[in-house]
Amino acid sequence: MPPTWLTVLAWISLASAFACTGLIAVDIFARGYRQHMWIMDVVWPLTALYSGPLAWLAYRRWGRVTSPRYRQQSGIGSHHPFSVSVGISDTHCGAGCALGDVISEWVLFAVGATIAGVALWPEYILDFVLAFVFGIAFQYFTIAPMRQLGFREGVIAALKSDTLSVMAFEIGLFGWMALSYFVFFTDPHLRTDHAAYWFQMQIGMILGFLTSYPANRWLIRHGIKEEM
Repeated sequence: MPPTWLTVLAWISLASAFACTGLIAVDIFARGYRQHMWIMDVVWPLTALYSGPLAWLAYRRWGRVTSPRYRQQSGIGSHHPFSVSVGISDTHCGAGCALGDVISEWVLFAVGATIAGVALWPEYILDFVLAFVFGIAFQYFTIAPMRQLGFREGVIAALKSDTLSVMAFEIGLFGWMALSYFVFFTDPHLRTDHAAYWFQMQIGMILGFLTSYPANRWLIRHGIKEEM
């Protein structure tokens, strides 16, 4: 079992993340601040699952203002600095990866999958597959409407614009997962059904967001990915 202080810290972090996810979801769906692009209605709450109050603050500062209702009430539009646009674009990748990772981890835990007695290897494989699928799907629903593309052209554009982002995100996350598995918690390893495990995953996803930020910046600079 991990130390008590870590378990307490983990529950605090998870509780704040769930609370922020709920606050964003309520603001979007119940209070009517739907985003200009519907996929962001999903992206913002998912981002809060791993970044908690940071996502809530970012949504309040840069997400809510893109809502048609907010623009109607305030009478002003929204324009983000380039660095912020890159960060918002990065949330698509992060949300898709987070959703894929959560599903993957629970599925593998349920079946008890290991490779050569190591649970981390199948986690890497399925995490990446699902993160890639969801990441590309989220990007498709962003880029296809913006460029008015058909299904085939939209999928190709999404693959071009988000493949590097997903790979960069998983590099940060997988690196942290390796440290947690082989260095920090070796005997015993953290289990998926423990709060500390998901606290470690939150940290890894934040690191993944940071490692994918330069990739998103490069993609937008070169016109491969759309600026938000």
